[in-house]
Amino acid sequence: MKIGLEHVNLCTHDPDAAAEWMVRVFNWRVRLAGTAMDTGYTVHVGDDAGYLALYRPQGDLLPAEAQYRRVNGLNHIGIVVDDIDAIENAVKLEGFTPNAHADYEPGRRFYFLDNTGLEFEIVHYDD
Repeated sequence: MKIGLEHVNLCTHDPDAAAEWMVRVFNWRVRLAGTAMDTGYTVHVGDDAGYLALYRPQGDLLPAEAQYRRVNGLNHIGIVVDDIDAIENAVKLEGFTPNAHADYEPGRRFYFLDNTGLEFEIVHYDD
């Protein structure tokens, strides 16, 4: 039996803008863009294995609460990459600041916040 994570659905103010930087940084593609539940708008960005569903509902979004302290809150999204240095350079080109670098068994990692405050962990596992 094969089990895998297919997608994560996130609310964001501007799904198109978020998808654009993710395409540039992660070399993903937009899999779907259009109307969504409750007359909202969604962009699915990712690859053949999975994607992030970037959703904007109609009306106002509620402010995010304290990260790492909210039940059912999203703390960060971990992305596995094969060239962590190239991804870090791409992250910097987008104007984001890599931080919390670590070399650990079995690999390397760093974190960054996007322009909405969403945290990403970039991970490379040693071969």
